[in-house]
Amino acid sequence: MRVLITGGSGFVGQRLCEKLLAQGHNVQVVSRYPDRTRKKLPQACDIRDSALGFMDSPPEAIVNLAGESIAGKRWSEAQKNRLVESRVKATHQLVTLCEQLITSGLPVPKVMVSGSAMGYYGDQGKRMVTEETAPHDEFAHRLCARWETAAQPVKALGVRLAILRTGLVLDAGGGMLEKMLPPFKLGLGGRFGRGEQYMPWVHRDDLVSAIMFLLEENELNGVFNASAPHPVTNAEFAKILARKLHRPAIFPVPAFVLKAGLGEMSRLLLTGADMRPARLEEAGFEFQYPTLDKALSAILKR
Repeated sequence: MRVLITGGSGFVGQRLCEKLLAQGHNVQVVSRYPDRTRKKLPQACDIRDSALGFMDSPPEAIVNLAGESIAGKRWSEAQKNRLVESRVKATHQLVTLCEQLITSGLPVPKVMVSGSAMGYYGDQGKRMVTEETAPHDEFAHRLCARWETAAQPVKALGVRLAILRTGLVLDAGGGMLEKMLPPFKLGLGGRFGRGEQYMPWVHRDDLVSAIMFLLEENELNGVFNASAPHPVTNAEFAKILARKLHRPAIFPVPAFVLKAGLGEMSRLLLTGADMRPARLEEAGFEFQYPTLDKALSAILKR
């Protein structure tokens, strides 16, 4: 089938494009910088600068991953606005594409898998979190809520909507590990603050498989937590990573240092949620990397 992807040049999007092509699907990618994106993706990808550019070859499915990196810059008010608008604008464009297809008498996509993140729940302390858990109101929650709300209109257009609240994505060559590995390899790693905050995580290959699972399972809609079934605290994460690297993890970063250096954005490192993929597991999805030990073993071999 024809699958339209926003955010296709990102850490997750690149792997998704590769896997979809390997399975014989046609991949369409929306990018503000097509020439730059072509250098990152397989040649078989059809890359255009807007979703409406695909009116002549309507997608049968959409995967919406676009959005400015939440940890790319300190959270000034202007940056917080950019984080929200980058996600909402990209999602609105996909809704507009579906509306225009209907107006033109063309078929709409059967399904849209739209991104969100664990930040939807905000700081949940030590409470176990499923898709039914009420959120804690803070910026990360409001950002994700706006993102999710922007996708809702496609349901009235006949598009099945699945929303993925994603944990920290782990794999070689990008994401959080790319920043954590250098100090840990030098024996300079450690927990953040007290280390009691949960870090829901997911191996990149499992996340891509979950996206494809939701594209293919016609009865699945609504919200799904996209994180491994065994989250760990920050202190546990540091301990396991250090053990895999045969290094100590004895240099914690005090909370006040993170707050001074990152401001409000430090909440990404100092708070968390014991998020569980209840609905994915109920639907029969199986994780290839259910534990952090297994995931890091596979990643660090590369």
